[in-house]
Formats: sequence, C-alpha cells, structure tokens
Amino acid sequence: MKSKLGKTLIISGSGISTSFLKEFLKEEVFDYIIAADYGLLTAHKLGLSLDHILGDFDSVPQEIINEYREKNKKDKSFIIEKYKPEKDYTDTQIAIETAIELGAKEIVIVGGTGTRLDHTLSNIQNLLLPLSKNIKCCLVDEHNKLYIIDKSTKIQRKNIFGSYISLLPLTSVVTKVTLKGFKYPLNEYNIEMGHSIGVSNEIVEDCAEIIFESGLLVVVESRD
Repeated sequence: MKSKLGKTLIISGSGISTSFLKEFLKEEVFDYIIAADYGLLTAHKLGLSLDHILGDFDSVPQEIINEYREKNKKDKSFIIEKYKPEKDYTDTQIAIETAIELGAKEIVIVGGTGTRLDHTLSNIQNLLLPLSKNIKCCLVDEHNKLYIIDKSTKIQRKNIFGSYISLLPLTSVVTKVTLKGFKYPLNEYNIEMGHSIGVSNEIVEDCAEIIFESGLLVVVESRD
C-alpha cells in the first residue's frame, strides 16, 4: 500500500461523463486512483489502472467485480475492499476517509454530482472531512468544480475551471466578505444563508481575492 500520497483521484457515482474524464486525465496527473462502487464501471470502460477499489458493489455487474478479483489474484497491484450494503457511510465518504488515512495531500472527486440529489448534497458536506485536516479537496464534473474554503483565498484567473464563480455560505453567516478582482466586488459584507448575492460572479483581474473573517464558503467554478 502506498502512503504519503500527493494527489489522489476518487472516481465515484453514476453521473460521470466518460468523455470528460478521459480528457480530464490527459491534463491531470494523480499519484493514486480510487474507484468507489459505480466508479469502477467507469474506470473499466476507460481501461484505467487503479490502486484501490472499494464499496458495497451493489451497482456494479458481478462479472466486472470477478474480472478485477481474478486480476488481483495474479499481480496484487491494487487493493479491493468490499463493504456490506447496510453500512453507515456512503462509498464516497469511505473513499475520502481512505485517501486521508493514506496521507493524500490533495483529493479530486469525479462522479460526486450525479443524478441523486441526496448523494450530491452528502458529497458536498463530506468535503468538510479533508478540510478539517487542511487537505485540498474538490468535486469536479463536466461543468463545475466545487470546493469549500474556511479562510481567505486567492484565485488565479488562468487556473479557474470556468467563466463563472459563485460563493455560497455553508454556515448561517460568513462575516465581512470582501471580494477583490471580481466583476461584482464586495466590501466587508455579511453573506447569510438563504441569500443568493454570491451567485454568478466573474474574475476580471489576473488574481482575485476572497477575504472573510469567519464562516465557511462553498466555491463553485462553472462553465456552460
């Protein structure tokens, strides 16, 4: 088992565009790849080399599971962990906790924003787990990159995922928010949960700053 990883990819859920993931992996390099449950089916379609497979496998054809088990008997090049369907945590949460335990310094999750809204909301909240360990973590799909920040942050325009950037409070209030380098700036504004003032902003300078005193912000970089 590898330890002290750099960048870890978690392939999860059913809402993954295989064409997007194929192109995404041409641009991004990962030290460790985890397939969580249905994510194994996506990895299989793309012929990806995996380091870790986990989940209850209730949404993966048995013949694919058997294929990986047979392969693992021969070369032991990856880990397989099967969980009971009647478990307390989602496969994505287990994958995140596994990546943290292995010492990942950054985690990227694809397939975490699929057709099940309950799973999507749970996956967003699960981002708090690596955040509490000061580990960068984001959800990425064909149109969005989503992450949570708990302190002031700088964003380079050349690195932004899409043209739009939205800021949504995850706590009841995020205090004294100041936005610099944005099309719509703010100056020590308290963003309260339930209000949409932070939606669909744009970065207009080479480097933008999100400054705030307290609270948690969900940051969504989007493209149509």
